[in-house]
Amino acid sequence: PMKSNVGGIDRVLRIVLGLVLIGLAATGTVGVWGWIGVVPLATAALGFCPLYTVLGFSTCPIKRA
Repeated sequence: PMKSNVGGIDRVLRIVLGLVLIGLAATGTVGVWGWIGVVPLATAALGFCPLYTVLGFSTCPIKRA
């Protein structure tokens, strides 16, 4: 099961970065590599980053019971 590990500010930054990269790729400014912007968009949408799991990192606030 995927546990959310991408917090609010991190999510917003991923969306902005993803949209900028895709926009640059769509206009031909950076070439095909700009389509990598799909990755930060997907991780922002899911709220889960596999790399964060591998590194044991999270930007989500701690949830207390």
